[in-house]
Order: sequence, then C-alpha cells, then structure tokens
Amino acid sequence: MKWKIKRKSNDELRQNFIDMIAEQIKTLGMKLPDDKLKWNEERKHYDFGEINWDEFWNVVKGNGPCNKQRLQARKDAWEKGAWVREAAAAHAEKRKPQTTNGALEAA
Repeated sequence: MKWKIKRKSNDELRQNFIDMIAEQIKTLGMKLPDDKLKWNEERKHYDFGEINWDEFWNVVKGNGPCNKQRLQARKDAWEKGAWVREAAAAHAEKRKPQTTNGALEAA
C-alpha cells in the first residue's frame, strides 16, 4: 500500500478471507452461519452464499448483536486499567531530569 495501489479486488480479498477462516472454523469444531458454504474442488476455493448487506451495514453502524457487550467490555477495561496509566505517568514523572535554576542536577 506504499503507493496506494490496491492489488486485489474486494471480491478477491473476501474469497481469500473465507478460504482462510473456513479452515480455522472447521479446526475449532465450529460452524459458520452460511448454509451455502462448501469447498469447490474445481476452483480450489470455498463457495458461499449471498451477503446480507443490510445486516452488514447495520453491524457497521453499531447495531450488531454483540455491540453493547463489546462497548461495555471496552469501558470496563479502561476503568480497570486506570491504575496502570496512573503508575506509568508517575514513573515517567519520577524519571524526568530534575532542574534547579535552569541547570540539570546530577543524578
């Protein structure tokens, strides 16, 4: 992307992603929510069903099935991590060189 040239189309990127993730999902013993997903021996790729773009954009806009839980987890992590940020700031402040009348003191 150094030159801002896209080397693969969205369809190619989607196919690569599905080929990769379908194998991982099978290994984990899970099932993807696409009844039309199946390996195509001729093409050496997975075939898949139509994309529900309304559902996709609804999720992108923040109305997904797990959005509230995801946002709550982020808020909780921020609140629970406050002590780490405070400790790091205190440590950084402590490590700053001390000055007296504009001259650095010897450490």
